[in-house]
Parts: sequence; structure tokens; C-alpha cells
Amino acid sequence: MSLKRKNLGILGEQLAKKLLLNKGYRFLQQNFRCRLGEIDLIFQDKNTLVFVEVKTRYAEELSLPEEAITPPKLKTISRVIDYFYLRYPALPKLARIDVVAIQLEQGTLKLASLKHFSNVTG
Repeated sequence: MSLKRKNLGILGEQLAKKLLLNKGYRFLQQNFRCRLGEIDLIFQDKNTLVFVEVKTRYAEELSLPEEAITPPKLKTISRVIDYFYLRYPALPKLARIDVVAIQLEQGTLKLASLKHFSNVTG
């Protein structure tokens, strides 16, 4: 991953974290990693754990950031969630996967679009 792409991801996670904190979610963890994969952000919304995938792109790119959340990606996230619960069994058992899709204006850090998709697996 290029440094530019990594920095874009870090900025996206910061924006997503701020958005969800403003919605009243309680922040628990960032960049939970295991051999199965990674979850960008973990929050608690009342009695539900919220596992957040953040996708950040420039607005001029051909695909929307949320289009990167494919069935294989969701399967990977689900496996990481299962492992997370093995590590932290005392946390609430209700869980959902949210996506925050961010678009920035090309060549700048100016926000073009910020969308929060709650419970993407239904």
C-alpha cells in the first residue's frame, strides 16, 4: 500500500470516528487486527457493538467507496468479529456491521461526500 493511500485511509478513519462520536456512539477500539484481517473502528451503540469498515476515495475515481464492500469482504469482517468475541467475551453479543463511505475532492483533503450505512448485512 502506498504512503498516499495509507494516509488517505488514516484521514478517512478520523472523519468516520468523528461522525460516529457525534452520533453518540461510544468508541472502543481502532484497527483491531488478527491473522484473519482487520476491523477499522469498533464502537458501542447502546447495547450493540458496531464494527465499522471505512472506505475513502477521491471523488474522481471510477467507483464509489461503498462499492468496495463486497460479499467476500463482509465474510472476512464476520470472521474477524468472531475472533474479536473470543478475545473479549464479556462485551455485548448484539452486533452489526456499518460502513462509512468517504469521498474527497481530487488533490485536496476537502470533503466531497460522507455517508454512513448502518447494518449493511441486514
